[in-house]
Amino acid sequence: MSHKWLNKETLCGLVALTLFILTIPLSNWVVVNVGLVCEPNGPCLIPVWPGLMAPSAVMIAGAALVLRNAVQAFLGAYFSLVAIAVGTALSALFASPSLVLASAAAFCFSELADFAVYTPMRKRFPAFSVVMAGLAGSVIDSAIFLTLAFGSIEFIFGQVLGKFWMSLLAGIVIRYFRSRLATTPKF
Repeated sequence: MSHKWLNKETLCGLVALTLFILTIPLSNWVVVNVGLVCEPNGPCLIPVWPGLMAPSAVMIAGAALVLRNAVQAFLGAYFSLVAIAVGTALSALFASPSLVLASAAAFCFSELADFAVYTPMRKRFPAFSVVMAGLAGSVIDSAIFLTLAFGSIEFIFGQVLGKFWMSLLAGIVIRYFRSRLATTPKF
């Protein structure tokens, strides 16, 4: 039996969607349990640049922004918006009680900011759109999460930089593969 709807793009989209959903409980657990330093009543921290620390889930949150872009690229804007809604609910569900509002609000608004930047740029500038959307999403996510969760934006520069690394890496990978596919003969 043939499944015409299950092609390579749909499969990539479903993998991205699954990974996107998995980043939510993982980041909520990591931010309070994993890091080089765990502050009392605060986040666990990791270095993102020499002398610059950020809450430990920063890289996972950056990956979530990139994965949401992949969901949109492979499955469409509708699935991307549904993923944001489901992700927001899961973020509230998996967050520790003190972080529920911060986690859900930061997730929802950062993913919507990422969506708003990525959508108009993605076809013409795919790699650049991922980087710029990730930057927009990371600023929104960092400001909301740090303010609501910890009452301070002390770690905002580290948060934004850590998430930016993930967006930049994704942009480089996209650029590399697009250039390779452009020079590869089509059979």
